[in-house]
Amino acid sequence: MKTNLLYPLLIVIASSSYGILSTIVKVAMLHGFTSAEAISSQYIIGFMLIATIFVVTQRQLPKLSKKGLLLLTCAGIFTGITGIVYGESLRYLPASLAVVMLFQFTWIGLFIDCILHKRLPSRPEVLSLIILFAGTILAAGVLDVDLSGIPWQGWAFGLAAAFSFACFIQFNSRHVEGVTTTSRVLIMSFVALVVISIFLNPEIIWNGTLFSEGLWKYGLALGLLGIILPIYLFSIAVPKVGGALASILSAMELPVAVTVSVIVLHEPLTMVQVAGIILVILGMMLPTLLAQRRQKI
Repeated sequence: MKTNLLYPLLIVIASSSYGILSTIVKVAMLHGFTSAEAISSQYIIGFMLIATIFVVTQRQLPKLSKKGLLLLTCAGIFTGITGIVYGESLRYLPASLAVVMLFQFTWIGLFIDCILHKRLPSRPEVLSLIILFAGTILAAGVLDVDLSGIPWQGWAFGLAAAFSFACFIQFNSRHVEGVTTTSRVLIMSFVALVVISIFLNPEIIWNGTLFSEGLWKYGLALGLLGIILPIYLFSIAVPKVGGALASILSAMELPVAVTVSVIVLHEPLTMVQVAGIILVILGMMLPTLLAQRRQKI
């Protein structure tokens, strides 16, 4: 496989793993746990896993510059904030609309990248965002949702989740000298755990909920798919492709989320949603395909 296709593929795999998380949280809730407990278990188990990997493979933290430490700290902070505010948005918004609000990170991330690099969006990027936005609305089934009476807090938390995820991608796109991928993930997951512990349910560690009541099973799946795999892959691939393209490719989360919810939770799937999923995939692939075509000319 060509290297220039490998890194976009890694981002697609990472974002796909994020798409499975909402279904795992819903399954945990069906078994009597709250969403806050499930999200807390994700970051606790995730940190335990990466700490184990670190101890086995490295054991020594790298010497970070002030800039490097700041970048990794900010990436970890926005990782934790995304989990918190997205969970809050689900308290006020229908699940389909919450997904749509989260996916505003695609254009937010592109504009942040344009501001940081003092450039205008390219035509392929603009066209891709238009296709992604249309596909997101169709795939999430928003056309069938009654938007009247939705509190302003839902819109605010939804946009906050999109903004924080876009910021995470941007900070994670910056190269940090002398830091291995494992060390990077360890530091980011530790910072995210601290943020989560301030606002959610760290008491699940000592009140028996995490291990005695079986929450650890969901925490293990959430930690692997929500911390270890995506942050590893994002840390490897995002610096190679840039924050703008990474934001677009991360749209793969939506079709995966819809597909998994249909398979596991037996949620209905309409032909309109299928058309939306196809549009999302096309919009996500467009910049990479056009870049490949330009290289051949």
